[in-house]
Amino acid sequence: MPPPIMMPNVSVPGQVPGTTAAVPGMLPNMFLLGAGQVQFPTIPLMPVQAMTQQYQATRHARRVYVGGLSATANEQSVASFFSQVMSAIGGNTAGPGDAVVNVYINYEKKFAFVEMRSVEEASNAMALDGIIFEGAPVKVRRPSDYNAPLAAALGSSQPNPNLNLAAVELLLGSASGLEEPDRIFVGGLPYYFTEAQVRELLESFGALRGFDLVKDRETGNSKGYAFCVYQDLSVTDIACAALNGIKMGDKTLTVRRANQGIAQPRPEQENILLQAQQQVAIQRLVLQVGSLPTKVVCLTQVVSADELKDDEEYEEILDDMKGEGEKYGTLVNVVIPRPGPNGEATPGVGRVFLEYADIEGSAKARLGLHGRKFAGNQAVAIFYEENKYAKGEYDA
Repeated sequence: MPPPIMMPNVSVPGQVPGTTAAVPGMLPNMFLLGAGQVQFPTIPLMPVQAMTQQYQATRHARRVYVGGLSATANEQSVASFFSQVMSAIGGNTAGPGDAVVNVYINYEKKFAFVEMRSVEEASNAMALDGIIFEGAPVKVRRPSDYNAPLAAALGSSQPNPNLNLAAVELLLGSASGLEEPDRIFVGGLPYYFTEAQVRELLESFGALRGFDLVKDRETGNSKGYAFCVYQDLSVTDIACAALNGIKMGDKTLTVRRANQGIAQPRPEQENILLQAQQQVAIQRLVLQVGSLPTKVVCLTQVVSADELKDDEEYEEILDDMKGEGEKYGTLVNVVIPRPGPNGEATPGVGRVFLEYADIEGSAKARLGLHGRKFAGNQAVAIFYEENKYAKGEYDA
């Protein structure tokens, strides 16, 4: 008990004789003893040791294993994500606040142990297996030290059947025919890609039976990943192998079976895979350039008007561009507009037009020549409208 508070022995005007004056700072359940001493009430406390023992005894049942984390995951991001998700699905049973109390990450093996406040919340978290975290699905399992018989006596060992899993997209695709095990996860999509553009890329391999581009419920914006299933399931592994690792703008695609790693295509699939990769290269150009490929590639920032005035120098440039263009496919013609006889400007001066026999050649040329340096100049390669090229309109 703290030492008594000594009060001055003074009379208060208007005080009823035999009563105690109110003392500033005193609580209602304090009362004065003789000579102004204050008695404090006794508050029963649970021994700290007992609380610690109870906490440790339930720890194995309050932790979950989370595997398959991205390289950028950290304790704070994992704790924040799972706390928000648990709240969103209605999985919190221990009252308001964050469900996650502690996170340990093994950065080398990319897994974490996530500790919840209660046994029931840990059981609810088991329903989150396969949830998308930082663009990829993660595994949610019981840790190796989980003692099922002991845990059963501590609280529910099964997720609440009334959890709102749809709130975190876990039921994504179930109504669209996206079935396991042939469901494909497509991550790393640029956020500005539209649903039509993503479908167009995926349909390079065949018709889709189901497709979902995941969007934010509030803003309607893409979250950067999608799921799909092909009508012909034999192309599933081919599509995964061909698309995985492809760069789209500032992003790199992650494409695999939703619950598995990337399966290697069988030997009999290799020819199909090569054809598919060529088709993907063409489709990438459609998405990057924003227009359909044509048989004509236009190069800019390659030559200057002064370089084209001299006949001998012009012929050398023409031969050089022909040699470069033939590396990518069957080249039909090379057109390099020149200034007029007196040096006057003419339409298309400074541009080089490469006409190919087919789109496959022009697509490869567009991909290979874009960004290349010619005499210190970085080329820009785009597809050019065939009808304008045929009419000799080189300035559009």
